[in-house]
Amino acid sequence: MSQYALRLPDSLLDAARRLAKDENASMNQLFVTAIAEKISALDTEKLLRERAERGDLIKYRRALGHVPDVAPIHNDDRLD
Repeated sequence: MSQYALRLPDSLLDAARRLAKDENASMNQLFVTAIAEKISALDTEKLLRERAERGDLIKYRRALGHVPDVAPIHNDDRLD
């Protein structure tokens, strides 16, 4: 495991201390989790962008044409 010196504005450090205390977590755990969540979000965004670029609207519409046009079974599934 590596170490990295981190410089933070005082206001951000104060907020992180409060959150760590509220979550009963160490500052290290809070920072590692926050960084992991951010990396995951950015990786997911990149993946979705790459998949969207490979999408084929014609094939999508063709596949959608095979779906029967019926009312949803559950009221919660309605779009209106």
